Amino acid sequence: MVASVQAALKKIKLKDFNNLTKTLSFNIYDICFALTEEQRKQYISYIDEEYNAARLTRILTDVANMIGATILNIAHQDYDPQGASVTMLISEEPVRIPHHEMSDEEAPGPLVPEVVPEPESDSVVAHLDKSHITVHTYPESHPDNGISTFRADIDVSTCGRISPLKALNYLIHSFDSDIVIMDYRVRGFTRDVKGTKHYIDHKINSIQNFISKDTIERYQTIDVNVYQENIFHTKMMRKKMDLDNYLFGQKQSDLKPGEEKKVLQRLEREMLEIFYGSNVTSSLSV
Repeated sequence: MVASVQAALKKIKLKDFNNLTKTLSFNIYDICFALTEEQRKQYISYIDEEYNAARLTRILTDVANMIGATILNIAHQDYDPQGASVTMLISEEPVRIPHHEMSDEEAPGPLVPEVVPEPESDSVVAHLDKSHITVHTYPESHPDNGISTFRADIDVSTCGRISPLKALNYLIHSFDSDIVIMDYRVRGFTRDVKGTKHYIDHKINSIQNFISKDTIERYQTIDVNVYQENIFHTKMMRKKMDLDNYLFGQKQSDLKPGEEKKVLQRLEREMLEIFYGSNVTSSLSV
């Protein structure tokens, strides 16, 4: 009965504005090995330049366009000594996109934002709501074992018909994503003209259904979902590791005999600890 109500919600006349809040929150981790202090400094400097506030603003602007939202305000900041933040206040887009194109379908979103033409008439009304997009970055390094990590925390929270899930593929591919930890939740309710409350307006059984197949195949994935609460959790970790892609300031051929295995152990340990959210206490001598 619940599923049929959800599937039919698009055809139900609502009493007021769609008050459902859809929030997509995720952490993206990039891991690398920078052995010397100078290499670690160069890595942090590279990350700060590659993901500075200006570029993050462009990424979030693309996200807003992709999900069909209007940007109301932007605040951005580069921090000293490292890191950056961007916050956007958004509202549901003026109605110039067909309703069915704004719905949540269990299919991967695009990798690039579509260009949406401006409305022909000036008499367009947008409903302002409590929606926002934020990103915060956290570069850091370990002074003893050579591991450096970059974490980006991203939140896309929308009200109404627009959905953050449409931007999921684009966001994953906008960062060097070794580990992706995602949470999606639909909160609140919206009411139809008869007074019946509806707690979700689309079908979903896994966040993975909104990620392209070729991306999923490159990751080990775990789902933890609480369907009755409309809470969905997915973790992804890269399956294969090309060591040259994880060495900063040097190449695999530069490593001394026996170092390759040790570096791989350190990288794998770091990724496993982040993925499972637990420190490894085994006898690994890394």
